[in-house]
Amino acid sequence: MGRPKTSAPMPGDTKVLSIGLHPSVLDYSRMPDGVDEAVLTARIEAANSALREAGFDAVPCLIDLSPDRAEATVRKQLREHAFGLAMIGGAVRMLPEHTLLFERLVNLLTEAAPGIRLCFNTTPEDTVEALRRWIQA
Repeated sequence: MGRPKTSAPMPGDTKVLSIGLHPSVLDYSRMPDGVDEAVLTARIEAANSALREAGFDAVPCLIDLSPDRAEATVRKQLREHAFGLAMIGGAVRMLPEHTLLFERLVNLLTEAAPGIRLCFNTTPEDTVEALRRWIQA
């Protein structure tokens, strides 16, 4: 039994770069009660499993808070793979102190991977939904 014939791209047809802050670099004093590095790591791993189960060809890319180191990490992934979609996690975008980091990532992605589409989640749990907005399953 093969995949249904459709003109809409399937999740596995587009390689996805899933960028998020490494759980070890976050300040958990600002997080809701009960969220610590172990909890966040488990949530990220569950989200990555959900991506695979949904058929997405996603490459996790956990980055540092340093814009230079984060850019180097993302550049390495861009050299190794051709991505059609990049998801940038909420912790990168939603905390004001990460504005420069977010700007650098957006500029890097649009310059180094022309035509790449960007999408954004708000939590690890809504990553599949964020990707599906741009890729119809």
